[in-house]
Amino acid sequence: MTAAAETSALEARVGHYYQMDDTYLVGREKLREYARAVQDYHPAHWDVAAAAKLGYSGLVAPLTFTSTPGMTCNRRMFEQVVVGYDTYMQTEEVFEQHRPIVEGDELHVDVELTSVRRIAGRDLITVTNTFTDAAGERVHTLHTTVVGVTAEDLNPEIKTAVHSKMMHDVDIFGVGEEEYHKTVRPEGEIRIADGGTTRTPGTPSFDDVKVGDELPVHHTRLSRGDLVNYAGVAGDANPIHWDEDIAKLAGLPDVIAHGMLTMGLGAGFASAWSGDPGAVTRYAVRLSAPAIVSANEGADIEFSGRIKSLDPATRSGVVIVAAKSDGKKIFGLATLDVRFR
Repeated sequence: MTAAAETSALEARVGHYYQMDDTYLVGREKLREYARAVQDYHPAHWDVAAAAKLGYSGLVAPLTFTSTPGMTCNRRMFEQVVVGYDTYMQTEEVFEQHRPIVEGDELHVDVELTSVRRIAGRDLITVTNTFTDAAGERVHTLHTTVVGVTAEDLNPEIKTAVHSKMMHDVDIFGVGEEEYHKTVRPEGEIRIADGGTTRTPGTPSFDDVKVGDELPVHHTRLSRGDLVNYAGVAGDANPIHWDEDIAKLAGLPDVIAHGMLTMGLGAGFASAWSGDPGAVTRYAVRLSAPAIVSANEGADIEFSGRIKSLDPATRSGVVIVAAKSDGKKIFGLATLDVRFR
């Protein structure tokens, strides 16, 4: 399709809901595979004994791990419900960790169109994934915001080029309106999981940190190989992340890193500092510019951070994370809510 859906028509679909057809079983090797893809080497993602020392029953999922099942679950939403666009551009992500996900968790995934906003002539669309465990408790909530892009904003050659590059069973432009029936989330309260408050997190003591404290600066290297590996692990098949010709047809200067990959790197940076991947209760990132990954030089991403605020009543705080690549800010704003000992 080449024309955006009427905003009023799309707004009428806000609240559309469905549940993933099957449950998602969190596997130990998948956690290690994902942790490697986002270069997160915290021991709790790799070693069962190290995870047990922090009070976990098994390996812990990296904070952004839910983006992997979310990618699969959201496909139906963007093929059958949020129609009228030719592709989508990710702008913002919010991860709410009600309790850390661990190996063996069997997750139900709900998908809901929660918001449509029109800003500066563009439609910003938010889809929410709710992850509940076998006991019916919500363990994670993921809010994904994208901008709908129509053909008038794309080089007309890009569709032909993409079709010759993609995996045989993937068509990122294969969206179209089917017969539509709105399904609304059923009544009934989903319980919020404990959040791990009975554990002793491995974070610094609340008494040892203060507002303004800075996190040690960390540099991460990305190569084209890292992008291809992440694409396979996370199921993000968009060729702008590994093919120069497609990236340039899309108006980019070169291949760019996945936004979700850079967020995963940022989450790993934070957990390395905090000492406990389960200490973060909320991670919100607004993307401002992509990280360009050239074939010859790759990319260097510099992460830094500081404590913005502290709450003595809850022994928690807010940490601001900054990310730069080639002198440009790739995170417009990124914050983490952290529990301390």
